Amino acid sequence: MRADFLPFRVLLLAVSGWVHREQQGVIDYLVEENRVLREQIGNRRLRLTDEQRRRLAAKGIRLGRQILERVASIVTPDTILRWHRNLIAAKWTFSRKQPGRPGIMKRIRALILRMARENPRWGYCRIQGELKNLEHRVAESTVRNVLKEHGILPAPQRPTSWRGFLNAHWGQMVATDFFTVEAWTGRGLSTLYVLFFLDLKTRRIHIAGMTRHPDDRFMVEALQASHRFLQGKRFLICDRDTKFSQRFRTALPAGLHVVRTPLQAPNANAYAERFVRSIKEECLSRMIWFGERQVRKALFEYQEHYHTERSHQGIGNELIEQPSTRQSGAQVICRERLGGLLRHYQRAAAYAHCSGKPLASFPSAPERGRYPS
Repeated sequence: MRADFLPFRVLLLAVSGWVHREQQGVIDYLVEENRVLREQIGNRRLRLTDEQRRRLAAKGIRLGRQILERVASIVTPDTILRWHRNLIAAKWTFSRKQPGRPGIMKRIRALILRMARENPRWGYCRIQGELKNLEHRVAESTVRNVLKEHGILPAPQRPTSWRGFLNAHWGQMVATDFFTVEAWTGRGLSTLYVLFFLDLKTRRIHIAGMTRHPDDRFMVEALQASHRFLQGKRFLICDRDTKFSQRFRTALPAGLHVVRTPLQAPNANAYAERFVRSIKEECLSRMIWFGERQVRKALFEYQEHYHTERSHQGIGNELIEQPSTRQSGAQVICRERLGGLLRHYQRAAAYAHCSGKPLASFPSAPERGRYPS
């Protein structure tokens, strides 16, 4: 080497050594930082994503096992090398068609699963026959394989779901409960107790009565006024309030059995609790009430609105009482109740669902005698 290049070589070696020492210092700091963080985490296992594994594998394969054993702190060198092998295997993996019969259509598979879940007593042949009625021809073994893949047992061993059990008895159950209204009367601020019944299948409600003193006499009178609504029902769901006394249970129509919910378990009577929330949020909590007569009128108006104008998610966003005719006019009008507190939008030519009269001709609120007090 020429003598005039010797100073440049010495300078280059000096700079390279300085850079190497600086990089080594950075690496030592990062390794120690990882160890400190690892001590903070303790024995908890790190959950890495596939992207994080890929990045570590791509960097770690360049270092080799010996360097990885010295610097790797969150995983072992064998783990990084295994991730790298999986990365290479995924690169050379190609999808290809498997030989044999074509797979069953997704729509037919979904139908098989739906029929099995909605009908716990249906066996393979019964499901096969139902599919044949829908013009889907599948073998019994196909039905068995689909159910087995999804962990559904054969018909004799398949348990009945609570949803299926309740749906089978839906039309025979009715719920009842109280809610309160604070109103200003001649005696000052009074608490009014309102008793209602709720048909779980149709979501129809019946305001049985309102009073300041819900004693046994009021309960029996309200029950007698609700006899038609309770006719044909077998189970009455109520909480353990003392208002539902022995005298009340004795006055129930023949064949109607009381099912009392557990203590402090409002979810056991969820449909009744949901109605209480609806009537309070949409009506009762949005006004100051003066006198029982005003409250009775509001209860009647909300009951009509609840049945004929308000859609319900539990029945597919439909009305409880559907109109007998549907008009297709372009004009849309707004029907208001309680001074605009309750609103309903309809076609201008729509008619009442029962009497054939315009909606404006609904009867006024009931008089005091309509509800026991």
